[in-house]
Amino acid sequence: MENVKLKKGFSQVCVWPGTVLGESKPVDFEKWLKDEFGVEGQYLEEIETNPDVKDDRLIPETGGRNDLFFAVHDDSVMKFSVPRLSMGIRWIEDVLADCNYGSPIYPKRVFDYCTWNEDALAKVA
Repeated sequence: MENVKLKKGFSQVCVWPGTVLGESKPVDFEKWLKDEFGVEGQYLEEIETNPDVKDDRLIPETGGRNDLFFAVHDDSVMKFSVPRLSMGIRWIEDVLADCNYGSPIYPKRVFDYCTWNEDALAKVA
């Protein structure tokens, strides 16, 4: 599977842990972002997390959580930066820095959603 292509002007990807779109459509989610926060968003995908790994062993009863990935328009980032915290929504760069180096709970391809420079990406490849 490949990453969803970001629309022009949507470079900040967010992760909402433990969230499922369910019966809603991506357009409904994007409308909710506009109504709830007054920001433009682009639904990307949902990813089921891999199990945690410690000392090269899978940790039982971890993984299997559904995380929703979406992008916020560049013009909305500052407006969204604080309100998102009340919902547990995080920037992808923070999520990957916290959990993906030692225990890759997401496929490596999600690093391509980051706006980090090429040198930083090369270190985790």
